[in-house]
Amino acid sequence: MEEATPIVEMRNIKKNFGGVQALRGVDLVLYHNEVLGLVGDNAAGKSTLMKILSGAYIPDEGEILIEGKKAHIVNPWDAHRQGIEMVYQDLALANNLDVAANVFMGREAVSVKLGPISVMDEHHMEQETQRLLDRLKIDISSVRLKVESLSGGQRQAVAIARATAFNNKVTIMDEPTAALSVTAIGKVLDLVRELKAQGCSIIIISHRLEDIYKVSDRMMVLRHGSKVCDTPVTGDIDGFREHVVAYIIGARNDFTEGASEQSNDTRK
Repeated sequence: MEEATPIVEMRNIKKNFGGVQALRGVDLVLYHNEVLGLVGDNAAGKSTLMKILSGAYIPDEGEILIEGKKAHIVNPWDAHRQGIEMVYQDLALANNLDVAANVFMGREAVSVKLGPISVMDEHHMEQETQRLLDRLKIDISSVRLKVESLSGGQRQAVAIARATAFNNKVTIMDEPTAALSVTAIGKVLDLVRELKAQGCSIIIISHRLEDIYKVSDRMMVLRHGSKVCDTPVTGDIDGFREHVVAYIIGARNDFTEGASEQSNDTRK
């Protein structure tokens, strides 16, 4: 069997906010073509750790390696250049713009540039957006629809599509199924499966343990800024939920051996 290859390694990451120690030397490994579920109670350090990986925060200590090479990530553009994109819970979409404009926001295609004046190539952006939606099997009738007219699930799909539109290596999703209907949740999880099938590596932050169970190969639990569990997702949903909750509430805090082993679980 071919040895699993890490695409991201975070080593001994520490972060303080004044007198609050948000991260206490956390290690994280993400493999190629893996879905990693990141769980924990509020203020456990999940979003802080991912904001460090995506360049929104700078760690006080520790290092990040991308495909085995030390990466210098001090802002979101550094993360973009490394192929790391984060979809935040608030989605950061422009409601008054259409789907194509949102996908290309900040990276608009230009057909003509005359000094300070640029003319956007709207036809190219619309074509490429439609190809992207088709590839990801996202059902939106027209890329010219304004985002404000879309359902919650469609808006989440647009945000995820934008994050994966420019050959990224890692997609981070912060609570991607929060406040969605059951049908919309199913479609977002299908999109996660489709991204993985196309070779993406994904980290999902979620309080919905059933979502983590359905799509993740491995899950990692943080508690009070420390990693307390890192293990493949196995077993039935009830046993999985009981196992995770025990770590979240502190009933268990032993680190699972073999945490770096990649799961071969292929549940759909």
